[in-house]
Amino acid sequence: MKKTKKDVANDVEKERPEQQDHKALGAKLDLFTFSDLVGPGLPLWTPKGTLIRHLLDDFVWELRQKRGYSKVEIPHITKKDLYIKSGHWDKFKDELFQIKTREGHIFALKPMNCPHHTQIFARKIHSYKELPQRYANTTMMYRDEQTGELSGILRVRAISIDDSHIFARRSQVKEEIINAWDIIQEFYNSFGFKLQASLSLRDPKRPEKYLGNPSVWQETEQILREVAKHKATKTKEDIGEAAFYGPKIDFISQDSLGRKWQMATIQLDMNMPERFNLYCINEKGQEERIVMIHYAVMGSLERFLANLLEHFAGALPLWLSPEQIWIIPITSKQTQYAKEIAKMFQVVGFRFQVRDENETLSKRIREGETQKIPYLLVIGEKEEKSKNISVRRRGKDMGSMRLDKFLKQTIDEISKKDWE
Repeated sequence: MKKTKKDVANDVEKERPEQQDHKALGAKLDLFTFSDLVGPGLPLWTPKGTLIRHLLDDFVWELRQKRGYSKVEIPHITKKDLYIKSGHWDKFKDELFQIKTREGHIFALKPMNCPHHTQIFARKIHSYKELPQRYANTTMMYRDEQTGELSGILRVRAISIDDSHIFARRSQVKEEIINAWDIIQEFYNSFGFKLQASLSLRDPKRPEKYLGNPSVWQETEQILREVAKHKATKTKEDIGEAAFYGPKIDFISQDSLGRKWQMATIQLDMNMPERFNLYCINEKGQEERIVMIHYAVMGSLERFLANLLEHFAGALPLWLSPEQIWIIPITSKQTQYAKEIAKMFQVVGFRFQVRDENETLSKRIREGETQKIPYLLVIGEKEEKSKNISVRRRGKDMGSMRLDKFLKQTIDEISKKDWE
């Protein structure tokens, strides 16, 4: 008997140890919260959680920007006409939050971003010399998930997607998919995640599930097979798991608990350009139908962050930690030296606190370790005289260290985005 989404959510709850439960970690580390007044599946992000979200998104953008992407922005609602034309309305209208205006028009909170992006491309006629056009847009979208299927931030109703859409000629498609694959690999390698690629293909026995004709599907599926071969990657083929408009490459990651999750995705689409009449003017001055590539690196930012918290048990890499360093003077006599260090850290741009409360040293250290602070710098009389620091790294005593050495080591660790 096939499991429902609710069954899968319940299984996830049962197999997760408490110390790696992202909901418990999110509360303990003060990253996100939920409110009965706001509603289930609608997380509220604290300053620390918001910082992590932006750091992750900035990293994805950094990888995309150097490969020629441009940012775009779109509204959160649309007339239903857009989704009727794209084909989403017939497939997903029961999962949409629908809005009726005072004038009687039906709008929807967007459950996906691709139809909006087609309209940015369609705003003018493009020469073939302008292609590919690469749009990047991290934005929230909304789906009316059933309450029993919700699970912390793993499955929510307000979903943040680091979305990208590439509008290209057929001759450019393979290279663009390979570049997108490279971005995905670089991102996940930085966290030590190994990815398994899976080709999600059309089920030829159920043609009613898909847009377009079989010959187009055969062409797009063959392109993805050739890309996988170019990447020298073993892939399995999942029949029937394609998007309704095109086949896709799904990237599966295994977390520290041995669970597999679908994370990034690259989707090849020749159907939506047809439905929206998207074309460029080619070398002969003729209209040439273009191809659309959909892809996301994190996919759902919420789900990615839930996996990240559980994978690292809350001990995020230094570059991603909302608080990177605590400076802990043993007594009030060392507070001035702690503040001198703090000035240096402020110039460098570290995220830090001086924890000079009138509490025992052991209590402050214990709290820092509970809060998963990567570095605790203990400052006593000996450290003040030698102008050194005593370093604790993730609960391990690293001993005394020169301040300049610590600065260099830490700056390097952040710039390399080391995950250990």
